[in-house]
Amino acid sequence: MSVSAFHEGERAVQARVGVQERMAQLGPRVIRDFMPDQHREFFGQLPFVIAGTADASGQPWASVLAAPPGFIHSPHPQRLVLQAQPLPGDPLQDTLAEGAAIGLLGMEPHTRRRNRMNGVVQGLGAAGFSVQVSQSFGNCPKYIQAREPVYDAGLAPVPPVVHQAGQLDDAARAMIAAADTLFIATAYMGDGDDAGRAGGVDVSHRGGKPGFVRVGADGTLTVPDFMGNFFFNTLGNIAVNPRAGLLFIDFDNGDLLYLAVTADIIWDGPEVQAFAEAQRLLRFKVGSMRLVKGSLPLRWGEAELSPVLETTGTWA
Repeated sequence: MSVSAFHEGERAVQARVGVQERMAQLGPRVIRDFMPDQHREFFGQLPFVIAGTADASGQPWASVLAAPPGFIHSPHPQRLVLQAQPLPGDPLQDTLAEGAAIGLLGMEPHTRRRNRMNGVVQGLGAAGFSVQVSQSFGNCPKYIQAREPVYDAGLAPVPPVVHQAGQLDDAARAMIAAADTLFIATAYMGDGDDAGRAGGVDVSHRGGKPGFVRVGADGTLTVPDFMGNFFFNTLGNIAVNPRAGLLFIDFDNGDLLYLAVTADIIWDGPEVQAFAEAQRLLRFKVGSMRLVKGSLPLRWGEAELSPVLETTGTWA
């Protein structure tokens, strides 16, 4: 890659935890501006993909696209084609646009494989869209709950039932309190080289034991941040732009909960120390919620918690 693999926010977080020099050497080797063949093939076998975009105000949103396996293909190492349209009620209906920055997370939960790709939307049309690759890299399998998704076109209702509010309602609170997985979209829109390969929108995954997201009385969410790959894409974005989008999936009934939040990083203190294996905490203040009932046309197999979560704590 001809420019830095990491932007100023990512480098600042890496420096804070003492890994900046190591990441400066590793980043250009593992974060590519093209997709290796195994990543291209991997996306082609998935029935869903998580997408991160930002709306006109700069608010990031985490979304999901779903279709029968084969709806994604890569005709060229620097291009990914997605033959699907946003789900009813998904913020992606409003944010998907020609030239828009987008982050994609391909995940195969039952094998715990995941790969990331960030780029720019091109060729938007009735059949779907393509993405010009800016960054392509793999992610480790840690914290992924093993459950197998199967596409079922008969599951999605038309029209969907959508609940919107400025704060969490009881249904949203219950869904979050039971979750073992969330997806988070963040964005960096800097200037110069940092706005090139290292800029744009990221979307990532967080997993934990059921209830790993604490819902405060005022609706504030607190999430432990466990040890990862030290890229700090998400935390690096938050360090310079605290706006984020969260997505929760109810794997039993296909409900999707989209949240617009403001994020804060809790670096240390008694709360961090009290949660086993937490390196730091992420705290989210909810600005708005959108709950779409029975939206995701996927059936999921039984969940097997990630074995690395055995040593992690609980809020109880």
